[in-house]
Amino acid sequence: MGLPMSDSVAYDVTEGVGTITLNRPEAMNSLDSATKAALRDAAREAAGDDSVRVIVVRGTGRAFCVGQDLKEHAASLAAGQGLADTVREHYNPLLRALVTAPKPVLAAVNGVAAGAGAALAFAADLRIASDKAAFNLAFANIGLTADSGASWTLPRLVGPAKALELLMLPETIGIEQAAELGLVHRVVPAEELDATVGELAARMAAGPTAAYAAIKQAVGFGLAHTLDETLDLEAELQDACAATEDHRNAVRAFLAKEKPAFVGR
Repeated sequence: MGLPMSDSVAYDVTEGVGTITLNRPEAMNSLDSATKAALRDAAREAAGDDSVRVIVVRGTGRAFCVGQDLKEHAASLAAGQGLADTVREHYNPLLRALVTAPKPVLAAVNGVAAGAGAALAFAADLRIASDKAAFNLAFANIGLTADSGASWTLPRLVGPAKALELLMLPETIGIEQAAELGLVHRVVPAEELDATVGELAARMAAGPTAAYAAIKQAVGFGLAHTLDETLDLEAELQDACAATEDHRNAVRAFLAKEKPAFVGR
């Protein structure tokens, strides 16, 4: 199923994989108002659709996403408008939808990811990057603080001290350094990116969706709660997973020395 969210964002669902494609290559997939709204709506649609078992976010052209469209933003500044409205209306709900989606989210980082574009990639559970990819937390270079959840996701990826450095002294982070820092999970040649992400997405779409959702919830909870609180939540989530059809089928398959077939419930 293909659904054009706008001229600059496409959304497709095929065999349990919901693919959100930024398609504004002439502007390096920068985020004007129409693109931000469509991206937010696509993320919400994918997160809430039970037939979607994994979400992929990708860009076209030579960039993943370079963040806010500064030409449009300059016009907004001239008209006396700030950024608070678009942060609350577009960026915040987009990041909430991806981070809290009860299914895996993959980012296929084909090229440069800067500012809100880098934060968009960091909101994914797994980032597969082309060897031509790069990152830049460029907010401070234009006199801004982080948005799009970067002040939440980045410290969890690299630690608070390194996050402060990357945000206060922004510079381009090449793919080798990005891999060393843990900003990406796998680096592949550019010509292999789509196939690699497709294979991983298909594997996860055929996996235990409820267990994936519980894993995301437990890890996120554990980062902000005590051990005892996390143990209690683990018990609740494990009980819920144990009641799923996937768990029952997997136990039967294990005992029969067969490969389990997960149905996502």
